[in-house]
Amino acid sequence: MSPPIFSSVVRSIFEFVVLVSRALYLLALFSPAIFIAPLADSFGGQFRQAWLKLVHHTLELAGAAFIKWGQWAATRPDLFPRDLCSELSKLHTKAPAHKYSHTLRTVEKAFGRKLQDIFEEFDEEPVASGSIAQVHKATLRYSYPGKKARPVLVAVKVRHPGVSEVIRRDFMIIKGIANLSTFVPGLRWLRLDESVQQFAVFMLTQVDLAREAAHLSRFLYNFRQWNDVSFPRPLYPLVHPAVLVETYEQGESVSRFVELPEKTRINSALAHIGTHTLLKMLLVDNFIHADMHPGNILVRVKKKRLQAGKRLFPTRPEVVFLDVGMTAELSSHDRVNLLDFFKAVALRDGRTAAECALKFSRDQSCPDPASFIEDVESSFKLWGSEEGGDIHPGDCMQDLLEQVRRHRVNVDGDVCTVMVTTMVLEGWQRKLDPDYNIMNTLQTLLFKVDWANSLSYTINGIMAP
Repeated sequence: MSPPIFSSVVRSIFEFVVLVSRALYLLALFSPAIFIAPLADSFGGQFRQAWLKLVHHTLELAGAAFIKWGQWAATRPDLFPRDLCSELSKLHTKAPAHKYSHTLRTVEKAFGRKLQDIFEEFDEEPVASGSIAQVHKATLRYSYPGKKARPVLVAVKVRHPGVSEVIRRDFMIIKGIANLSTFVPGLRWLRLDESVQQFAVFMLTQVDLAREAAHLSRFLYNFRQWNDVSFPRPLYPLVHPAVLVETYEQGESVSRFVELPEKTRINSALAHIGTHTLLKMLLVDNFIHADMHPGNILVRVKKKRLQAGKRLFPTRPEVVFLDVGMTAELSSHDRVNLLDFFKAVALRDGRTAAECALKFSRDQSCPDPASFIEDVESSFKLWGSEEGGDIHPGDCMQDLLEQVRRHRVNVDGDVCTVMVTTMVLEGWQRKLDPDYNIMNTLQTLLFKVDWANSLSYTINGIMAP
């Protein structure tokens, strides 16, 4: 046997042993949560809460691929119970950081230069660490002969060591389980094999930091005329699949404004900006930031002096969106259908909303569509009645997705991601300003006869300088 063939065989055997060992470890790790699941459904209450926390903890221990799967699953209330989605949405937590020596090696290998030749200053301790990468604060080095350039503060995102290989192996295991599920009649409706393919695309965009840079550039172009919305700017050529250098964005988390006991003028402005940002992404650009939880949103409030000698007053806030690795785009069919769905929800038209939901997948396998339409129509009649008049449209959408799950209605991943993003945004905006209704704003725009031609002009006229 020639040396190259022998080396290839040894590598294959080693890879197989590692894969089997990893599969056995994951089986042992997930066994408690799997065996307790039927009891959690039966007993409910505190027992179920303990099981949800166990699932959360198990996914964290399982590593990057499973943390990302949990974050993705949190956006699929059409597949998983609402309380599980709520618990999995908490997986946006600080992950362990890797050593500075790995950061140093990765940056120098990516750009082919010494770290000190690129950066004037570089903080060894990361300011944040996620399941895929960690972020360091640094100052770029500029060398213009005879000129003194202002230092540029940057964020350097560096991928964790070996994360691509670990995710690749774990994905092979997840895919194998999903393929086996197609032979189990009770699980076939979940279409786990297709869901895993959607998840694979999601993971690809998360691991490849050069893709995130491309997303940032696209968002920056789309919002180039808006003073109230911004994104970090990727600093080419310092962009690589394993390292991303972008502008360091200062600001306070939007959570601080959400938690204020008294609502202010700034709160109302933030609700307004957030709503029109989503509507532009959805209705004008068809390119949606699909991870708009409060941890990814910063607020900057500048102050100006209105009159000489008078005190400073806060101006209109600026919203900064971070972490754009996860995005969604819809086909023209899905886009029109989703807008019809939003119209139906706004009008409390249950039959139309249910019919639109059944069109959210080209491969619909709902066992009883008529029963689904009937149940949704019945719920919407309650929501449209005098007793249900106080039920918020966002809550209607939550309940509708619960019925989608119960009736085993298939919903394509990007469509569900957009729906959940809308609900997440609507939820924190309701806390920012209870009087501001995103669904009313959406309804006002959608029911304009010429909305398709005038929407871009209308939104840009409202938001741009």
